[in-house]
Amino acid sequence: MQRFQERTVLITGAASGIGRAAARRFAEEGAFLVLVDRNEAGLAETREALPAGSEALLRTVDVSDEHAVDALVAEVIEARGRIHALCNNAGIAGGDYSGITETDTDTWRNILNVNLLGPVFFTRAVGRHMREQGGGAIVNTASVAGIRSGAGGNAYSASKAAVINLTKTAACDLGQYNVRVNAICPGLIETGMTKPVFDYARERNKEEKLGSRCELRRYGRPHEIAAAMAFLASDDASYITGQALAVDGGNTASLNLPGMKH
Repeated sequence: MQRFQERTVLITGAASGIGRAAARRFAEEGAFLVLVDRNEAGLAETREALPAGSEALLRTVDVSDEHAVDALVAEVIEARGRIHALCNNAGIAGGDYSGITETDTDTWRNILNVNLLGPVFFTRAVGRHMREQGGGAIVNTASVAGIRSGAGGNAYSASKAAVINLTKTAACDLGQYNVRVNAICPGLIETGMTKPVFDYARERNKEEKLGSRCELRRYGRPHEIAAAMAFLASDDASYITGQALAVDGGNTASLNLPGMKH
């Protein structure tokens, strides 16, 4: 498939994990990529992982810096003319699983700045251009943690729930301009963000338990999320907007029992 031939796709959080897998998937389908992350070395590694002949612009940007975001979007529009798809994928987990009465304020601010304000700033800046150009697709990376408890810390879960609601409200605002906004809600995926979870399980010979709460009885892989992301950004999803698609092996289809949070 070459669904993104001669199209520009901007991906944040592209230095590793789901972002890197998404970059590869979109490149395989012919996209010109704009890859964004704070990790310059990671971006270079992503560039090396792309198929031969891929075209990509790499930019080191903090997604929580609204002025840097606006400047980047203006640069891309000037260079490419338009942005066809935006993937708001950058995110942090924070590593804090303490209870609501113990989670410190800095943790809340740091996670919300990246996970929520990052998508807000990019959706605002790119959405203006998509509105003017008469169409586009935005895909936000949320999480099953934003759907129900048991999949992340308090601040992380709240940030992802906010991303899901942002997706719905933005879809309502931009739908009349043929701009679609959807969210992907990954379950347990092996990435740099979840590395501590996987390391912990493997050190204790409990890897078989990873993903055992999912109906498919396994954890997911970044390329599986990237495939869903590419679908929602493509014309194949032309009548889909305002949706939060769980890509979680069936995790959110089953009962969440007390005591499963940790």
